[in-house]
Amino acid sequence: MKNHFVHTPCGPVQGAAGGADGVSVFRGIRYATAGRWEYPRQVTHWDGVYDAANFGACSFQPRAFYNEEDVPEKAFYYNEFRRGEHYDYSEDCLFLNIWAPDDAKNAPVLFYIHGGGFLGGCGHEKHFDGTAWCKKGVVAVTINYRLGPMGFLCLPELAARDGHTGNYAMFDQMAALCWVRDNIAAFGGDPGQVTLMGQSAGAMSVQQLCVSPMTNGLFRGAVMMSGGGVSRLLGAAQKAEEAYPFWQAVRQKLGAADFAALCGAEPQALFAAFAEARKEQKNPMAGCGPVVDGVFLTESAAEAAKAGRQKNIPYLMGSTSEDVVPPIVHKMAKGWARLQADQGKQPSYAYFFSRQLPGDEKGAWHSADLWYAFGTLDSCWRPFTEWDRALSEAMVSYLTNFAKTGDPNGPGLAEWLPVKKGQTQVLRFGDRDITMGGVSVARLTHTMLTKPNVGE
Repeated sequence: MKNHFVHTPCGPVQGAAGGADGVSVFRGIRYATAGRWEYPRQVTHWDGVYDAANFGACSFQPRAFYNEEDVPEKAFYYNEFRRGEHYDYSEDCLFLNIWAPDDAKNAPVLFYIHGGGFLGGCGHEKHFDGTAWCKKGVVAVTINYRLGPMGFLCLPELAARDGHTGNYAMFDQMAALCWVRDNIAAFGGDPGQVTLMGQSAGAMSVQQLCVSPMTNGLFRGAVMMSGGGVSRLLGAAQKAEEAYPFWQAVRQKLGAADFAALCGAEPQALFAAFAEARKEQKNPMAGCGPVVDGVFLTESAAEAAKAGRQKNIPYLMGSTSEDVVPPIVHKMAKGWARLQADQGKQPSYAYFFSRQLPGDEKGAWHSADLWYAFGTLDSCWRPFTEWDRALSEAMVSYLTNFAKTGDPNGPGLAEWLPVKKGQTQVLRFGDRDITMGGVSVARLTHTMLTKPNVGE
């Protein structure tokens, strides 16, 4: 990629230097266009040279309308991931970012979907940088997609117009995957070696993509961190028409006399009405998320998994010790990996991240493992230690190996066994070692992560 310049089927793209020698980054590439509550149309052409020097706008979301620094309940994640950063917000937000080794050719691709409860986030916060993956020979992709009412509104008027309604965010994600399939070879990536990866709502998104009948052939593996898995509580998706009353309540609170008024509403007013309607929901998740629309989803993930209709690909699942409802999230991850074995599908792996992050007493909180998985410790304020860097190096290696082969194991790494009958242990990333079943399989020695000597 001489001078960080590539020719894609859409046209030429000018990128920039990445975070290390031999790495190029292409920011803010428009992968699709869509009007409000329209399904995305994939970009197939642009005129002239596309300037990919800067990140694109994020989807409108609650934090677009207030200063996070002034809201105490937002302070933790703001200080962790966004302090000192600037973000633009827009309905025009369908952009993706690519980090690629300059010498890449037919390289595997990790396609990351951010979390945020389907309400917040973007693909370019401090912890999201693909440089460490590129150094292992893997192309990295992160994306933006529509959030909150922009991404999930369901109304009969839309169903009558388009034949189905809802899941605009999921169609965004699928459009980004299709753009990658059609264009990633220009960046040195192999469209036949795409691995999905997501955390929290991003992991839940990955799971929906893995049960959708529309996504066959778009990826060959999946990583789900702190979301997704087997759960009666989180595995059920309501039907689109069951969501109509909630969205009609949003319209009422907005004071929109008809659908046209709703379409013309200011984003801030729309999000305010959406927030008011959510306060009246017994289950706050019911107001925002994927629905069974008969097209993207023909059944819930739980129903698909019970029948074995999820993609027959390798999965890598995990959670953290101070996660959101830790026992449930851990059981979900481990259960999904075990389900693959019980159904005779491909080997799948589970982990538990319990490293208590230095700098405060919050432990291994929800999202804590992202700094390590992306290898972006240097972008964080925390006083990370030699062990943190060794742990991150191991996690990056496991992830990139998984992207290459569907198996996280590789030279210099402690063996990670797939979950199956008779082998129900998960790999634990801890404060001083990496263990399986309470047995140390790797520990810190000097500046390297090493396997223990036989007999130790």
